[in-house]
Amino acid sequence: MEKKILVSGGAGFIGSQLCKKLLEQNHRVICVDNLFSGFEKNINNLKINNNFKFILHDICKPLIIEDNIDEIFHLACPASPVAYQKDPLFTLRTCFQGTYNMCELAKEKNAKILFTSTSEIYGDPLVHPQAETYYGNVNTIGIRSCYDEGKRIGETILTEFHNNHNINIQIARIFNTYGPNMSPSDGRVVTNFIRQYLRNEPITIYGEGKQTRSLCYIDDTINGLIKLMKKKEYIGPTNIGNPNEQTIIEIAQTIKKYIPQTKSTYSYQPLPQDDPLSRKPDISKAQEKINWKPEVSLKFGIENTIAFIKKEIQ
Repeated sequence: MEKKILVSGGAGFIGSQLCKKLLEQNHRVICVDNLFSGFEKNINNLKINNNFKFILHDICKPLIIEDNIDEIFHLACPASPVAYQKDPLFTLRTCFQGTYNMCELAKEKNAKILFTSTSEIYGDPLVHPQAETYYGNVNTIGIRSCYDEGKRIGETILTEFHNNHNINIQIARIFNTYGPNMSPSDGRVVTNFIRQYLRNEPITIYGEGKQTRSLCYIDDTINGLIKLMKKKEYIGPTNIGNPNEQTIIEIAQTIKKYIPQTKSTYSYQPLPQDDPLSRKPDISKAQEKINWKPEVSLKFGIENTIAFIKKEIQ
């Protein structure tokens, strides 16, 4: 059944790929973005579709939509450390006021709203792997706090709108996602390594490179979000990520296999403040509640991401 779906942050990495997938499923899509960390080029190929509409708007201000809305995927927020640390107060305002405004819109339109939270709400975890029942180990006054705490308050806002106004919600905690439409300069591990290898630059390794990440390809993440939106009764939060945990050094070595001509060598740098030492999602809830698990191989994902970034940095 065709739905009218609003995607906030729809010109960003995940948002633009989500818009594309929803259009392929014959839905009508309204993409809302202020282009603070998203890029209009990510959605230029979607504009030829009559079921797609782009609204340039900052969700920190109320959004007036005349049409009915069935669902809201609320992704709007700078997500990479480079982006969210550029203006921490803006990041916080987007997480709080922007999420509040999106919930008000969901209430007005009687629409279901899915909020993309993050594995960062677990902070530097003392529990491994991280399950949704874990409350986290987060520094409230560190350089990452604007994003970590912003997402935590976003979860609270959705929960209280559900409890007090009976709006239909879902909360997804997304772990490290990678793939096409990522900005090569966003400062995240996969894009950093690919860009540096392609340019024969030193490979930046923070600390000893023993900290871990769990990489989930964009197609798997989007399928998880769509499945979660369809789920009734259960409202999350739900981890969406790949439990295949790797050290930073292992990720660097894996990417080098697909760029064998590189002359790059490792450059070890001090570990940034509050950089989490481990990331591994417990996805048993996602498997049980929405029958979801990642399916895309690391080889396929890395090769596709390399091809995209090659075009971006030429």
